[in-house]
Amino acid sequence: MKYGVYISNFALQGDPIKFLELAVAAEDAKWDGFFMWDHNYAGKDELIADPWITLAAIATRTEKIRIGTTVTPLPRRRPQKVAREVATLDILSKGRFILGVGLGGSSDNDYGSFGENTDLKVRAEKLDESLAILEGLWSGKPFSFSGKHYNIHEVTFNPRPIQRPRVPIWCAGTWPIKAPFRRATKYNGIFPLGIDGNMELNDYSDVANYVKKHRGSMKDFDMVIIGVSTGDPEKDSWIDESETLGVTWYVEVMMGDDFDKYLEKIAKGPP
Repeated sequence: MKYGVYISNFALQGDPIKFLELAVAAEDAKWDGFFMWDHNYAGKDELIADPWITLAAIATRTEKIRIGTTVTPLPRRRPQKVAREVATLDILSKGRFILGVGLGGSSDNDYGSFGENTDLKVRAEKLDESLAILEGLWSGKPFSFSGKHYNIHEVTFNPRPIQRPRVPIWCAGTWPIKAPFRRATKYNGIFPLGIDGNMELNDYSDVANYVKKHRGSMKDFDMVIIGVSTGDPEKDSWIDESETLGVTWYVEVMMGDDFDKYLEKIAKGPP
């Protein structure tokens, strides 16, 4: 099991310096990952940090901890821009970047507020096309693409990311809706959420069985569980139990503005 911090980019009053300090503290305390949400507008007047620029700063101040977005609503981004950003971040971090992708949360906020298409089917089509484009551009070979939503004349993108055969991609999905989980089996991991945001432990067993059905095994495939630990080993025993069900990453949810509380919790190390 690996342990990570999973923090909203509208936490900490959107202060990128505080995110940086927490990430450095997480590495010092032997956490394995630091992952930021990727919202552009949360629906009110929240103070929001850009996760990509913040993660670039974190990459330069850390050496071992994995970093990434969980998750980037890829359909609202230009895939060629994301391909360039990810490659740069992977090089900057010396091969520590993980890209989390999904359709995104509220349609009205990150999409509708800016005139973007909110239709779930269209967003799913754009997500699949974007993923194909990322892989093609990261190959470092001549690549062209003709799809329903994107068209690329032959181009060659260099430099390539450090990680091979590609930067790991985790796909988010709402269980038990199956389509996102089928998509995830083509990549490197799944970030499951329940219909109401919560998952029961037995749901992770069902997810693992679904992944095995489509991949043949869970080998080299990550499954992430989210939660808020208490510091009491007995109350937090569900985290260890999840590992027996196929979970490979536990990530600690942090959403508020209490920097000192989060710093203290991180400094204690993983649960």
